[in-house]
Amino acid sequence: MKRIAIFAGIVCTLIAVKVSAQTTNRYSLQQCIDTALANNIQVKQNGLLAEAAGVNLKQARANTLPDLNAEFNHGINQGRSIDPFTNTYVDQSVNYAGYGINSGIVLFNGLSLQKAIRQNAYAFDASRMELQQAKDNLTLNVILAYLQVLNNEDLLLAAVKQKELSAKQLERLEILDRQGAISPALASDVKGQLMNDELTILNLRNSLETAKLALAQLMNVPYDTGIALERINAEEFLTAYPKNSSDVYQTALQHFSLIKSVELRKRSAEYALQSAKGFLFPALVLGGGMQTNYSSVAQNMAGKIPYNDQVKNNIFYTINLGLRLPIFNSFRTKNTIKLADIAVRNSDLIQENTKLQLRQQIEQAHLTMSNAYERYKTLVEQVAAYTISFKAAEARFSAGVGTSVDYLIAKNNLDRSNINLISAKYDFVLRKKVLDYYQNAAAK
Repeated sequence: MKRIAIFAGIVCTLIAVKVSAQTTNRYSLQQCIDTALANNIQVKQNGLLAEAAGVNLKQARANTLPDLNAEFNHGINQGRSIDPFTNTYVDQSVNYAGYGINSGIVLFNGLSLQKAIRQNAYAFDASRMELQQAKDNLTLNVILAYLQVLNNEDLLLAAVKQKELSAKQLERLEILDRQGAISPALASDVKGQLMNDELTILNLRNSLETAKLALAQLMNVPYDTGIALERINAEEFLTAYPKNSSDVYQTALQHFSLIKSVELRKRSAEYALQSAKGFLFPALVLGGGMQTNYSSVAQNMAGKIPYNDQVKNNIFYTINLGLRLPIFNSFRTKNTIKLADIAVRNSDLIQENTKLQLRQQIEQAHLTMSNAYERYKTLVEQVAAYTISFKAAEARFSAGVGTSVDYLIAKNNLDRSNINLISAKYDFVLRKKVLDYYQNAAAK
């Protein structure tokens, strides 16, 4: 009994490990998307660019704050030098020290700093939109790859059923052939069809593994032949698309991350131009500070002045208001303004071209989706018609009044039609998801 209990425990452990492995290799669509977003290097790089843009924005805001600096100087003068206490020449060794703190703030510079803040704020928002766009692109690709795996699984399942039907028919014919009730050629014809079904299964298995590999690479995880996906009921998506291409385009203009990004980049370029023009104006700067010093040769009537007394008594304060007038700086400001103006005009072209490409892509996607829907509806009717034809041919063939040629033609027509229907079904769903993507609804 003890050995049986140990054996049962081992078996249960192995089963638990196997179930755990199967669970680990099973992904839902959302898990695939989350895994891809977490592992994708391009998305991570876009995230770093957004972080850098955020740092630039913080620095642009900090540039409006006053600066504060402190200085500490200690030194020794040998020979004839100036005594920092009396400001006269002495011909002896002098130990000296100086301490100070100063601050300054730009009161006005043509609002250049304020415009730079707006420039970096729009650049930061644009970076976040570009990060979202990278995520949306990856999400769409994962969805399409996921559906492609399901498509190939359905095709493989249909091919296996076709093979089973051929195998059953061949089994029946081989029995009749051994009994001498039929011509051997009839069994040979169906056997050839069975081999053709097996080749189809082999090709579809290769296509399925290729689709799994593509999905694994998008997720940036090692390829595993044991990966399994949760099924999605594609039938619920097989309805006519409710919007035309113009409606999709207008929605995309409002929600598509790439459109928002180029608009924000344009605004950033406009404020960069305004910031550059600010350097044409005078700059008004307010500054102030506190200083003190020490000299080893400083004396008064009582003798050498102590260090602490010198540091305390030598403190003096300064405050200044400065006006800097830009007269000539090797044309740097002028050329900076020209370059900023070129950047604004280029951002206009980028925005125009992005909208143009978006409209053309949506029009093409909508046309392809409409064609896929019409093809799907036609194939539904074709499968229904070929199903009736095959059942009639099968009944005649089984009754011995039909030829193998008629039977195989009817079967091949139905098999081919079923495979085309499965492909058309998923092709239509894929095309709908592409249009949803342009409206930021691909994952819904």
